Amino acid sequence: MFHDHFASNGITFRFSCPHTSQQNGKFERMIRTVNNMMRTLLFHSRLPPTFWPEALHMASHLLNILPSASISNDTPHYRLFRRHPTYDHLHVFGCLCFPRLHPTHKLQPRSSPCIFLGYPSYHRGFRCYDLSTWKIIISRHVTFDETIFPYGSVTPTEPPSYDFLSDTYVSPILRQILQPSQPPNPTPPNTNPDPSIHDSAPDPAVEDETPIASPPPSPPQSPPRGFARSKLHKAMNEEYNALITNGTWVLVPRPPGANVVRSMWLFKRKFNADGSLSRYKARLVANGRSQQQGIDCDETFSPVVKPATIRTILSLAISRHWPIHQLDVKNVFLHGHLQETVYMHQSSGFRDPQHPDHVCHLQRSLYGLKQAPGAWYQRFAQHALHMGFQHSRTDSSLFTYHQATGTAYLLLYVDDIVLTASSASLLQSINAQLSREFAMTDLGALNYFLGISATHTSQGLFLSQRKYATEILERANMLQCNPARTPAEPILKLNATGPPVADPSMYRSLAGALQYLTFTCPDISFAVQQICLFMHDPREPHLHALKRILRYIRGTLDHGLQLHVSPGSDLIAYSDADWGGCPVSRRSTSGYCVFLGENLVSWSSKRQGVISRSSAEAEYRGVANDVVETCWVRNLLRELRCPPAKATIVYCDNISSVYMSSNPVQHQRTKHIEIDIDFVRDQVARGLVRVLHVPSSTQYADIFTKGLPSQLFNEFKTSLNVRNSPPDQTVGGSIYQGYKRTAHLGYCQERSEMLIILM
Repeated sequence: MFHDHFASNGITFRFSCPHTSQQNGKFERMIRTVNNMMRTLLFHSRLPPTFWPEALHMASHLLNILPSASISNDTPHYRLFRRHPTYDHLHVFGCLCFPRLHPTHKLQPRSSPCIFLGYPSYHRGFRCYDLSTWKIIISRHVTFDETIFPYGSVTPTEPPSYDFLSDTYVSPILRQILQPSQPPNPTPPNTNPDPSIHDSAPDPAVEDETPIASPPPSPPQSPPRGFARSKLHKAMNEEYNALITNGTWVLVPRPPGANVVRSMWLFKRKFNADGSLSRYKARLVANGRSQQQGIDCDETFSPVVKPATIRTILSLAISRHWPIHQLDVKNVFLHGHLQETVYMHQSSGFRDPQHPDHVCHLQRSLYGLKQAPGAWYQRFAQHALHMGFQHSRTDSSLFTYHQATGTAYLLLYVDDIVLTASSASLLQSINAQLSREFAMTDLGALNYFLGISATHTSQGLFLSQRKYATEILERANMLQCNPARTPAEPILKLNATGPPVADPSMYRSLAGALQYLTFTCPDISFAVQQICLFMHDPREPHLHALKRILRYIRGTLDHGLQLHVSPGSDLIAYSDADWGGCPVSRRSTSGYCVFLGENLVSWSSKRQGVISRSSAEAEYRGVANDVVETCWVRNLLRELRCPPAKATIVYCDNISSVYMSSNPVQHQRTKHIEIDIDFVRDQVARGLVRVLHVPSSTQYADIFTKGLPSQLFNEFKTSLNVRNSPPDQTVGGSIYQGYKRTAHLGYCQERSEMLIILM
């Protein structure tokens, strides 16, 4: 009957695929909006979940009388009844109320304490829940006390780490370290759970600062207590004196009505690549959470260099035997100039005795301000352009220098800089110019950058994240686990079933950490991509898959990415896709890898955004993504003045995709992917890309789309230049890679149906 009614009125009735809520986006977004409001009402009133139907009715009532941006800021009530709703009847959900009762005896009470539960749809009145009789009462005459909530106070408990009477903020974690609780059996006074930080420091608040590669809780050998205390005091004084010398602020009387941000101290211990303690660092920062958008902050975006750009620059530098130095900018955010007016409280322990009630009018950017990264980037970019550098269009954090004296490349990642030049004299000249403008330290040859260890060898450069991987294992308490041969099972198909994990926060933390580990470990990209798909609702099977990755990392701590001396600048790419690999959404997983000469510079493992109707379509979408990446790399190389001399070779193991890339005939079944087809075909017609077939047995991108058996996985991993340290052991592998590349190029020229691998 229902289908007949639709057919008679010209309505097409369509079903969405099972378990694909993305195909019903409007409905899912509205459900999420209603659920969010329901949870807010229940949490705010401290009501138990059994009152969810009342909270649902209340949320629906509020949404119907509130303006909506989807209907030009009109209300659904106005669109339906053509009259504007009134709001004088609204009261706080869950508050205490006293409805008028109608007793049968004159001595019975005229009211009873109740809970307000909203508005009934079939009566004009209020719905109340009697606390004495446990019944619902509908009444038009109700007295409300919106400050009392029978199931709990509405006033949120302030975190013990905040002190709103002063301008400081104390981290709960570091407060516990500074003031550890006494154990049941008192210990002698000279013992301390963490002797590296003492509780007799001046009255600043401190907070742990987590860098990209989080250091372990304590160094291998903790220094004595008095040593740590003196080092912290010295670091605080040095930081404060640097701020005064730099003219970071001027003291002014507090303007009436001005927003004044709080300040806080951050203590941090810097570690060497081997995990040993390097130095203590103290930093005075502003609490950017108290800033107001549009008043004391506006633009907050700051670009950082892309990983593919870093690997490309390093590959070119070692192939040309250029010196590569690492520079560190001291107090980097203090160099930026503020465009907005920002006021900050004076720091506790460093108040001006003459003007203790004054506030700091910031003249320069400060750590913690929302606009500080963007201000520093703009300041550095302006000075780099003044020195003769050119701003890269492909990567905003790359600066190129092309003059008669030579060529130089500069990579900027916040306060870390990688500088390489065609000669040592040019590198020293650029370093001297930067040091005159900024307080900068030349750390010498590239050794440890962004938590990545760089080892120079006769074969090139070996990149490893052993220290960072060890910290991940320590965080998961799996440093002594049994290693696994592969990061994923050969038939890994994760879905949304299974009991939820006990600690979702730990799961998300470890999954996020593993994402950064893929910078030098492309072999775990597919497995990490799979567990990251379920970060919103992790289940036990997902946790088991994550632990398998950690077990694999435990057995490959010495592995890393090898960059060889490769004078060639040809681009070779591999593309693959696993059609309908996701059992939940039936979307395909596509992966690619891009080689610059012999060096792997870019790779990806990603689930496609739409469902493919055939394996050819899934493979072709993967080819299109690969071609997009290779076009970006070609543009990058063109800006670096070393464009590829030949067309980019893209290998695909699907013959239909190869034919579609060059066949000018449009087929009926490929109309829905015309954009991808036209884009790839245009690149092929211009001679920039050649899409060729390769057997699945030599499709290196297969490692990014599915779990593989250990033997095939290890073979493909070696093909991606993932090697064991020391790098001298990879000499034979380097020669083997050269043979395979030569065979592939020969296959491109012959255009045959088989790919011959020279052994």
